[in-house]
Amino acid sequence: MKSQNQAEAIADQEVSYTNRTHAEIMVVITALMLAMLLAALDQTIVATALPKIASDLHGLNKLSWVATAYLLTSAISTPLYGKIGDLYGRKKIFQISILIFLAGSALCGLSQNMNDLVLFRAIQGIGAGGLISLVLAIIGDVVPPRQRGRYQGYFGAVFGLSSIAGPLLGGFLADAHTIFGVSGWRWIFYINLPIGVIALSVIASRLHLPRRYHEHKIDYRGAALLSISAGALILVSVWAGITYAWNSWQIISLLIGSVVLGIAFVLNEHKAKEPVIPLKLFRSSIFSVSVILSLLAGIALFAAILYIPEYQQIVRGYSPMKSGLLIFPIVIGMFSASITSGRLITRYGRYRPFPILGSLFMLAGLWLWSGLSLNTSELTLSVWMLILGLGIGMFFQVPILAVQNSVPFKQMGAGTSTVTFARSIGSSFGGAVFGTILISRLNSHLHSLLPQFKGSISASSISSGTGSLRASIPAPVMHKILQAFDLAFHDMFIYALPIAALTLIFALLLKEVPLRDSAESHSHSASLELEGERA
Repeated sequence: MKSQNQAEAIADQEVSYTNRTHAEIMVVITALMLAMLLAALDQTIVATALPKIASDLHGLNKLSWVATAYLLTSAISTPLYGKIGDLYGRKKIFQISILIFLAGSALCGLSQNMNDLVLFRAIQGIGAGGLISLVLAIIGDVVPPRQRGRYQGYFGAVFGLSSIAGPLLGGFLADAHTIFGVSGWRWIFYINLPIGVIALSVIASRLHLPRRYHEHKIDYRGAALLSISAGALILVSVWAGITYAWNSWQIISLLIGSVVLGIAFVLNEHKAKEPVIPLKLFRSSIFSVSVILSLLAGIALFAAILYIPEYQQIVRGYSPMKSGLLIFPIVIGMFSASITSGRLITRYGRYRPFPILGSLFMLAGLWLWSGLSLNTSELTLSVWMLILGLGIGMFFQVPILAVQNSVPFKQMGAGTSTVTFARSIGSSFGGAVFGTILISRLNSHLHSLLPQFKGSISASSISSGTGSLRASIPAPVMHKILQAFDLAFHDMFIYALPIAALTLIFALLLKEVPLRDSAESHSHSASLELEGERA
């Protein structure tokens, strides 16, 4: 029976890998890129327009929940999509996730109040969780790992593009009073519909994956435990240091609840016949190290992606649109490094050097940013951003590629989504940690530079910047306030350095298994890696 199952798995994989030309693969890849762009763009495009949206819908007190609802449901659903895709076939589940996302987008555009918008953003997030995790898993269905690097590089570029296009497009649409008789901000959601329909049509007609006929039993208990545990942790990342203090009973209760439910989830997975995250995958050092790498990278990279634009707006006084344009060097670095490293991986069949080099570049970039001052030129900042972008692009796709190359094919979706889930949790938690550090150091420097300063700065003050204060505060005092902000950002980047150094250490621990060109070599390499771990 065991040999028969292995033969079926290999046969299924061979059907996926054969009879596709580069042109045919690129048609599918383009559709997948459009689907991923929907999810990646929606994380950045809404943020710029939130004040306008909340003002129109008369719900400024619920503004944070518009982002939180999307973040919660997308992160929670990510590992579930991976497992369900393994059980029932990824194409069907992927199409469902696109439909859910488009339905949520249409409903968001029709929202009449903030309660509607929060609920519909949660629906949108449920779809987004499948878009990102299933896209990466489907690449594993279509392209052998040896060839996968050249295609996965494009997806790193998609994230880079969304980081700059999102704020720009969101600002433009929010500023537009009406477009075709509809409020400009509503087009932030409606714009997803034509893109999603194109992606859905191409996927339906051009993506052909083997069907699986097996009896399944979904681990509902494990799914519930994981969802609630992860949800509690994400609420900590959203509320800690902003709505509630880190030592408040609310945050402590959420942390304890997340840990307890996380332990219960692990115990449940040991007994489950179809676990959401198969724990035996952690026997592989490649899988374990890749998950940790993604978690750490998510924490460290959040400092670059989120807080560099914040620095440009707060300290330099630039508009959201201009600050978005000024982070273009990060996008250039991500795009060039992602494409180049992907092609080199395909050519030489080696992936291990790139997370090591990427971690070094990220460490160097964060170290350079820790030396910023009010007098640092924009050209210098652009060079620093380029270095950070090169670091991000070099290892963005490697953890997923390494996992897909080492895990059994029938568990590729679960493995891929677990790595993606780790990166999402890292990004969420990184935002909370660095936001708290920034506020704490800012208050310390304000008290030092302005002894007459009383009270403390809230996170909302950070996000709103200092633009409205510049005209009303005397120039000498304003200079010291900006200096305090500058020093606080300086300290935040210093605190990010140990995380980047830890990322480098784990990158050095990542083992390399030769990238395979067929399912047979897949089975062989995965079994060798697992047997090596048992030995």
